[in-house]
Amino acid sequence: MRGAQPEHLRTRGDVGRAVEYPPLPEPLAVGVYDNHTHLEIADGALPLDAHEHLERAASVGVLGAVQVGTDVATSRWSADVAEREPRLLAAVALHPNEAPELEASGTLDDALAAIDELGARPRVRAIGETGLDFHRTGDEGRGAQFRAFEAHLDIAKRHGLALQIHDRDAHDAVVETLRRVGAPERTVFHCFSGGEELARLAAAEGWYLSFAGNVTFKNAENLRDALRVAPRDRILVETDAPYLTPVPLRGRPNAPYLVPHTVRFMAGVLGADLDEFCGQVASNTLAVYGPWHDDPVRGAAG
Repeated sequence: MRGAQPEHLRTRGDVGRAVEYPPLPEPLAVGVYDNHTHLEIADGALPLDAHEHLERAASVGVLGAVQVGTDVATSRWSADVAEREPRLLAAVALHPNEAPELEASGTLDDALAAIDELGARPRVRAIGETGLDFHRTGDEGRGAQFRAFEAHLDIAKRHGLALQIHDRDAHDAVVETLRRVGAPERTVFHCFSGGEELARLAAAEGWYLSFAGNVTFKNAENLRDALRVAPRDRILVETDAPYLTPVPLRGRPNAPYLVPHTVRFMAGVLGADLDEFCGQVASNTLAVYGPWHDDPVRGAAG
């Protein structure tokens, strides 16, 4: 697994800055899974490879992760690396902000066909991240986003896969599309960004809410309100690494091994017993994606 990132390894614009990965948090007694991460994106002064990320994660009770693609190349890498690494499953898709560019170049249909082909691979367990992003894409690109989103819905349902939704400034349009086209049986709002109203709506539909490190941010009371009303059996946790590093580590690179900070915070918001909450979140994650391998959910020392 050393050097496992794709040849076109993506980096954030500030990679190479004098910022180190944070220290290991206190291990969890009951393990959980990182529902959404991007190990192909390097960050920090000393970027980690996928193996190092997963070794650190395992040492603190993070049992596995869903590695998420955002275009054909990263989706193919995600599927490949999940076949070699039992602690990873893959999600494959075209990010909604990719769709207008692909449409303009006349390659959107070819790219969707490649995602469809990847969806048949056994360790690809989700189609995502797909959805709508009205923050970065103007009116001229929204038609392509809708076309790509609807195609991803079809791919997920035909392959019997979960769906990971990217929803930025597009709550109403995402919900309308899911209802009109039909949502897959297991639908996840990745990096949930709504408030109490959307959380209640999602709960009524049986959809899952995945919370990232931004639930810990001071100005994110809407996310905490959503967490409080979400059914416990519909809550997931993620990093969206290397982004959204939780408090008190903001400004440093995020990674799957930092999930304990977020899940501890979430349990505190809910006044929940940490071990019981972790067990519930782990069970929810397995209900969405299926088993990572043959081992049952176990504690960090298991």
